[in-house]
Amino acid sequence: MNAPADVSFFARAAKPLTSYRKHWAARFGAAPFLPMSRAEMDRLGWDSCDIVIVTGDAYVDHPSFGMAVIGRTLEAQGFRVGIIAQPDWHSADPFQALGRPNLFFGVTAGNMDSMINRYTADRKIRSDDAYTPGGAADRRPDRAAIVYSQRCREAFKDVPIVLGGIEGSLRRIAHYDYWSDKVRRCIAVDAKCDILLYGNAERAIVEIAHRLAAREPLHEVTDVRGTAFIRRSTPEGWFEIDSTSVDTPGRVEDHVHPYRTPSEQARDQGSACSREGAAPDGAAVPMVFVPNPGTKLRPPPRERTVIRLPSYEQVRGDPVLYAHANRVLHLETNPGNARALVQAHGDRDVWLNPPPVPLTTAEMDHVFGLPYARSPHPAYADANGGHDGATKIPAWEMIRFSVNIMRGCFGGCTFCSITEHEGRIIQSRSEDSVIREIEDIRDKVRGFTGVVSDLGGPTANMYRLGCRSPEIEAACRKPSCVYPGICQNLTTDHGALVHLYRRARSLKGIKKILIGSGLRYDLAIRSPEYVKELAQHHVGGYLKIAPEHTETGPLTKMMKPGIANYDKFKALFAKYSAEAGKDQYLIPYFIAAHPGTSDEDMMNLALWLKRNGFRADQVQTFYPSPMASATAMYHTGRNPLRKVTRSSEEVDIVRGERRRRLHKAFLRYHDPNNWPLLREALKSMGRADLIGSGKHHLVPAYQPITAGGYQSARRKNSTPAVGRAAVPAAQPAVKPPKGRILTQHTGLPPRVTGAPRPRKPR
Repeated sequence: MNAPADVSFFARAAKPLTSYRKHWAARFGAAPFLPMSRAEMDRLGWDSCDIVIVTGDAYVDHPSFGMAVIGRTLEAQGFRVGIIAQPDWHSADPFQALGRPNLFFGVTAGNMDSMINRYTADRKIRSDDAYTPGGAADRRPDRAAIVYSQRCREAFKDVPIVLGGIEGSLRRIAHYDYWSDKVRRCIAVDAKCDILLYGNAERAIVEIAHRLAAREPLHEVTDVRGTAFIRRSTPEGWFEIDSTSVDTPGRVEDHVHPYRTPSEQARDQGSACSREGAAPDGAAVPMVFVPNPGTKLRPPPRERTVIRLPSYEQVRGDPVLYAHANRVLHLETNPGNARALVQAHGDRDVWLNPPPVPLTTAEMDHVFGLPYARSPHPAYADANGGHDGATKIPAWEMIRFSVNIMRGCFGGCTFCSITEHEGRIIQSRSEDSVIREIEDIRDKVRGFTGVVSDLGGPTANMYRLGCRSPEIEAACRKPSCVYPGICQNLTTDHGALVHLYRRARSLKGIKKILIGSGLRYDLAIRSPEYVKELAQHHVGGYLKIAPEHTETGPLTKMMKPGIANYDKFKALFAKYSAEAGKDQYLIPYFIAAHPGTSDEDMMNLALWLKRNGFRADQVQTFYPSPMASATAMYHTGRNPLRKVTRSSEEVDIVRGERRRRLHKAFLRYHDPNNWPLLREALKSMGRADLIGSGKHHLVPAYQPITAGGYQSARRKNSTPAVGRAAVPAAQPAVKPPKGRILTQHTGLPPRVTGAPRPRKPR
């Protein structure tokens, strides 16, 4: 069995979390909960907080909630940490509740980007918020990180502001903002914070806290990995190179790998290209791409090299430059070889240091072994000490009996934000650490019935997987270890995970352990023993997996495996379920309206769903999250997985409410409300042969008017309740069967219709 790659290589690259001398306030010991009021501070004997964390989520003292992880990590270093959770942002008064922090404010929008948290993919306001007591939807502002930072500055003007969380991670450079439909500046510029932390920030926040405690000015802290900040110019001793020399646009080649290796790039014959003609007054002047001259020069040292990206003004006005900048950013994400990046915003530069060094297994055990109360703060409890409907926090209810065993994801799916935030190097806990947490849940968490709801992470089955060679991993520039195929250097042995499952379910008091995290099935089929273990012991009837699509076009833009891998997994899953005498089913998830998806692709997906007997209750529509590669496709119409040129591959983008509704309608082909739209689309696509009541038809020619009656689409003397569509002459209306429309194929178990994808805390 291969040891995790991060232990041998990355352990040498950073100071261990537990090696710092503790701050003097460690004498106070650990708090039952990090205080949220002055009364709690008084009970702890504190006269002030060293650090105050402001968060857009309710405070749950659990390692699945970012404010708790950072707070407890800083507490373990000896700092006094207070929490201001979901403050009223309309004035600065709530931000003064704990007094002036001695070191800094730590600001985060919460476990989710505040805009994704509040708005649907159709830009409609959500009716609930899973991270708020009672699911209330009005407890955080839009762009919460910016608003909170501004209020902190108003509350105590001279206190440094350290911005972090996933909202900061995904907005660390100029980025397309789906909700305003424009390119916005780096969030550090708008928030006016002193420093931005991106990615998992334990290592960076600990170093910054100790350096500030040692009276080092924050503006001089410019060498911490995983940070971004504003500076006026490149300091002395640094080598600045243009981003076009990192990824020189050349001729468009057949797509083989999502990113070409440096040696392949060197072989490309690039040619200069720039926008023809002068830019109009006030317009951004596009950067001129300089071809690789082919000369062999000794490269400058990586640790003193910074890559200049096209400026905010340039990427705002030029989609090609935006796609290019996005591509270079993703090329420079491996902590083993990434270089610093810089992007001008007016007369100032946003400077991004290389990504943080991943935590070792020992450091992961330290972070997850801190004294979490594993429950919401008592301020949310009712008079009886419990949590009623008005005070229950939905996200907590979902994960209260689950265990996170690892971080990171090397899948590289272009629509996903996990890799941009947590990185693609898997950081695994030790088996003993996981077992101790399960025992804590069993012994300490109220309401535990013996069922662990999840033993996973961003991906359930990447535990202790990694590159066979730490040196190769540190030099690799591919964004995915499993696309377009599984890398030959990737370990796929699930033995460590199987052993963990067996040990966990053998614990006294544990009745069952379920796997609720998403499963990477193309990896699972490499280890039939794992599929057998999963199917026979860890599935509660249904298992969710995410093929996302069936057609090659969108799958190549998603960087997802072909549907044949799903078929192989399904066969193994069915085989081992049958051997155990269990009736179990897969619930596949699919995405509508993803860049690169044609109407024909969605039609073919709908036909596949019908052939396989799936009827989705909920539909996942593509959501352009900041900084994702798929979002760059959506905004620019270009494919940043390949070299970006003025004449390079254009991507079919699903825009407009009608077309997005159509793609969603194909996924819910069985819903009568969608039939008029689908009939119209099928006819315009020349596929009227799919309209009818036969097994090979997708939608019927009739339209229901009530629960027990039907309206022929050919009758013109009455109006259907949900729309009318004419049937072509060659396709006479077919009389529908008597009775009600079937809501479920008889060959499927009850409600195997696809559940909404939960928004799990990360």
